Amino acid sequence: MPLRCLPLVLSMAALGCRAQTAPGLLPPPAGPAVVQTGVKLSPEMARRVEVMIRARSAVTPDYLISFSEPAKSEFPGYDQIIVTFTVSGNTSRPLPFLLSADGKTLVQFSKFDLSKDPRETVSGAGRPARGGPENAPVLIVGFDDLECPFCAEMNATLFPAVLNRYKDQVRVVYRDFPLDQHPWAMHAAVDANCVAAASAPGYWNYVDYVHAHAAEMTGDPKAPVKPEALLDKLALDEGARQHVSLQDLSACIQKQDDSKVKASVQEALSAPLNVGSAPVLYVNGEKIEGVVSVETLDRIIDQALIAVGQTPPPPSAPAPAATPAPAAAKPGN
Repeated sequence: MPLRCLPLVLSMAALGCRAQTAPGLLPPPAGPAVVQTGVKLSPEMARRVEVMIRARSAVTPDYLISFSEPAKSEFPGYDQIIVTFTVSGNTSRPLPFLLSADGKTLVQFSKFDLSKDPRETVSGAGRPARGGPENAPVLIVGFDDLECPFCAEMNATLFPAVLNRYKDQVRVVYRDFPLDQHPWAMHAAVDANCVAAASAPGYWNYVDYVHAHAAEMTGDPKAPVKPEALLDKLALDEGARQHVSLQDLSACIQKQDDSKVKASVQEALSAPLNVGSAPVLYVNGEKIEGVVSVETLDRIIDQALIAVGQTPPPPSAPAPAATPAPAAAKPGN
């Protein structure tokens, strides 16, 4: 079993204890202290702990289990011990456990920091937005791939309905997350950002159109016009409709600077986000992976509104998905 799997097999459930905050941990029963801070566990106590861990986990007999000396913990009546697992010369990351002073209770649990507003988990700052203002009570941040069919489905079905119902109560922002397996997704993201730098409405028109017509950009090397050329033309056409500087927009498109897109991808891949696929939404910090139903998303938004003291609007009939303005660039034109 790979060492990286150890935190899973030695989870809260495995040891029968679940705690999220310090007040949930009850003091151990009164009794003589057999576990002392700074004093190595006795062979008998160490064996009890080891047998319990082996019984409640999937580690095989070839794993060596070692324990640190008990150290003072933040929970009265409990010391912390650090457990490590070694096999074939490889040692796991340290895993903390709590051991009661009377030696009768072993606890492994996850402690979560609730001091930070979940909405601050992921930022939508500096990105084009639609819906409500910056101080809208609900912020939805989506990690989007313009070549992803599931992202296109979400864009076409969920957000027209959400914006129709919640209006200014919800602010929607897309962050870039082009996947490596999609050959023109990075190019599309760069072009979209070039449009965004000049016009937020133009950005959303471009994003909506590309999502709606992604299937037409097959990437066939024998096609007379490559997807990248189609994407560039769409961006320039949208820039013309928005009356932006076509010289600046064209220069941005030709440069194809993907540094900001790559930075967005790296942030998404890293903790605490750990985004591994698209689409992924964050509704005031609550992570939603994949395409969900309108009813499910409505329920999550309603809960977010109630949490900030606002009353959700009554349900409304889903709005039809609108086809955005840009005209498709025809092969050969």
